[in-house]
Amino acid sequence: MLTVGEIADAVAGEVTADRSATVTSYGVDSRSVSPGGLYVAIRGERVDGHDYAAAAVEAGAIAILSARHLADEQGRPLPCIVVDDPVLALGRLASWVRREKLTCAVVAITGSSGKTSTKDLVASVLACVGETVSPAGSLNTEVGLPLTILSADERTRFLVLEMGMRGEGHISYLVDVARPDVGLVVNVGSAHLGMLGSREAIARAKGELVAGLLPDATAVLNGDDPLVRDMAGLTGASVVTFGESATSDVRATDIRLDEMARPTFTLTDSRTLAAESIGLQFSGEHYVSNALAAAAVALSLGATLEQVADGLRAAVPVSRWRMEVHVAPGGYTVINDAYNANPESMRAALKTLAAMAAGRRTWAVLGEMRELGESTVEEHDAIGRLAVRLDISRLVCVGEGTRVMHLGASNEGSWGEESAHVPDVDSAIDHLLAHLRPDDVVLVKASRSVGLERVADALLAAPAASRGSAE
Repeated sequence: MLTVGEIADAVAGEVTADRSATVTSYGVDSRSVSPGGLYVAIRGERVDGHDYAAAAVEAGAIAILSARHLADEQGRPLPCIVVDDPVLALGRLASWVRREKLTCAVVAITGSSGKTSTKDLVASVLACVGETVSPAGSLNTEVGLPLTILSADERTRFLVLEMGMRGEGHISYLVDVARPDVGLVVNVGSAHLGMLGSREAIARAKGELVAGLLPDATAVLNGDDPLVRDMAGLTGASVVTFGESATSDVRATDIRLDEMARPTFTLTDSRTLAAESIGLQFSGEHYVSNALAAAAVALSLGATLEQVADGLRAAVPVSRWRMEVHVAPGGYTVINDAYNANPESMRAALKTLAAMAAGRRTWAVLGEMRELGESTVEEHDAIGRLAVRLDISRLVCVGEGTRVMHLGASNEGSWGEESAHVPDVDSAIDHLLAHLRPDDVVLVKASRSVGLERVADALLAAPAASRGSAE
């Protein structure tokens, strides 16, 4: 908790509020402001948060972090801390709190895919050691990351942060705000190819996390990803690697999948030769890499291998629409992985679907992968063909952006009517409800903006009697 005066001094703001009042929470949505909160008024592309400042005060906000002096509809001044830019001021405040108020170890995580799931695993493991704060979902921007820092307090032992980026320089800014003790790079993939043009450029942008670490920090790097492994040369910090390769410091061997594609493996700390058998409650072999990353982070912060193993075994999915597995009333299984998609995560999800088949009919309901730039056609074609090679029973391609995926599948091998192209989400729902039968397994996945979670919601909400005739 900080006073309005402390906040104003930290951000170099002009105060028209009570300097002695205590702020107990922070937010950017006027609808969720709680009494005693600081409302941060942000001007977006479509909405200006300053327009909702009066509503925030009415809801209990004791001050507004704003770019100008504000008044309510009657012309009465609102309590403000006026700054040059509320977003930058929020970052300055979080940076000040990180330096002056918090004593916890800070973990920062970035990567092209899987960083939110890895963040959740890191938090689960560290929670076995001490009080841990981490964001719900993907609060990984210049707004979300400072808000996460401000949710920690003097009791927090570990603060786990996720760092996203939209171009070069973005992660450097977040590193300056957070000053991580541990920087984890999960992988470098195809996400953001449309913005940055190449994997090498993506690696440079992600490598800003490693380059910004102080000498007494630790860089945790994916030893199975050459672009990540090479980041060791960017830092003076200690380096710990994870992966399946024999040269990794934290390794997985003897990987097996059960009937729900949940991995079990042997976790080994190569530096001590200590080992533990791990069974994860997540579907997908790719979660092994995420678990190794979490183990490497926790071991770097002093956790024992036994504590790490307990945390990994107990971890359950937290962030929604990421490989959520549910059985619908109609008897079929739905894998809701609709939060986002890129070629790497799409391949991993399809392999998980194939592993869960066990003689059952499988459906891949796929939407467009966006932000791939010049690789768009090639990558969508490859995913369509991969569905055939993995012997997925049915492919449903949703939206105009997946037409090339449908054609790729149709042109691969002996496939024909096994692949269907539908124009939109509603058409996909109608198609599936008309043809699904009990024991089918359905994967739903697309880029976030496609909104394909509606398909999963509809399948899970439909009673068995509403389905059409089985094929």
